[in-house]
Amino acid sequence: MLDSIKQDIEAIKERDPAARNSLEVLLLYSGLHAIMLHRPAHWLYRRRAYFPARLISQFSRFITGIEIHPGAVIGNGVLIDHGSGVVIGETAEVGDNCTIYQGVTLGGTGKDKGKRHPTLGKDVMVGSGAKILGPYVIGDGSKIASNAVVLQPLPSNSTAVGVPARVVRVEGKKVATRRNQLDHVHTPDPVSQELCRLNAELKRLRRRIEEIEDEKTNHKENDREVI
Repeated sequence: MLDSIKQDIEAIKERDPAARNSLEVLLLYSGLHAIMLHRPAHWLYRRRAYFPARLISQFSRFITGIEIHPGAVIGNGVLIDHGSGVVIGETAEVGDNCTIYQGVTLGGTGKDKGKRHPTLGKDVMVGSGAKILGPYVIGDGSKIASNAVVLQPLPSNSTAVGVPARVVRVEGKKVATRRNQLDHVHTPDPVSQELCRLNAELKRLRRRIEEIEDEKTNHKENDREVI
């Protein structure tokens, strides 16, 4: 447990430019405090001591504003930055060296049983306010944008944005998508499209009427010549 705490402190110092020294991180970082309290709670939970495990979990929530169910699996070197409003469900798994910002939810949809919360691979970054809902696997090195809502698995080294979240990059390369999926400026106007269709149909009918009138005129001229 002490080794895990050392790794967590080093991870914070490496990834948070506001962290000045180990003592400051140990005493003042609520994300670290939440993980430190989670480790004994998880140890008790695995030994079916559910009440004391939840007691520690609720105490941690009270003092840090971060709710981690004692059944969740948290890897080493995890950074919960700021942390307020973070919720991590019972069957969630967070891989080594992940970064989680404030307001993140690793939750369920209410439809699944057993494994019902997400699994984050290693080195995953989850932006503030993002929600990952369901028993989905987020591949190693993936990035989830702020306020995105992930409702499907994500491949490794991908970037997901939006509600619901969609993959826009994989291995640093843009994902080919139809233009109207991402373009909110040039979105087709259905009313305008229908007016254009009616206008084209009107022009076709006018041409046809003119052709019929020309045929009638030619017939009249022919009849006069016969007479």
